[in-house]
Amino acid sequence: MTGRANLLALALLATCLTGPAAAQTEPLGRLFFTPDKRATLERQRQLNIQEAQTLEGATMSLDGVVVRSSGKRTVWINSRAQHDQVAPAGVTAGIKARQPGQAVLQAGEEVPVQLQVGETINRATRETSGGLAQGQISVNRPATPAKK
Repeated sequence: MTGRANLLALALLATCLTGPAAAQTEPLGRLFFTPDKRATLERQRQLNIQEAQTLEGATMSLDGVVVRSSGKRTVWINSRAQHDQVAPAGVTAGIKARQPGQAVLQAGEEVPVQLQVGETINRATRETSGGLAQGQISVNRPATPAKK
């Protein structure tokens, strides 16, 4: 080994030996929240408290739908997850097995509306808009050679 290779090997060995010890001294914990918010979330988790959520704003959007093989489902409405038949924000979501990318949403006493994932409805005017916001998607595929 050359002097440079020896130095690199020593540095790598030192990193491997000190890495796990450093990781054990301080756990990573939850990310992306302030310490106060993390403490609140931890208390809620320990006490099994579910925050009451309400649908806020003039719009309602269907952000995603997941149906698991077990039949359990999660629907994201206004970026908030809603599991199975639980409607913490006062919005019910009906999903048809043959149309998994769509849901019929009903907020409280409002008229139900069918939305596709990525669509938003103005709750006052009942106008819907897609997730592209007047944009477009173009797909450029190479030409397929003719079969002989």
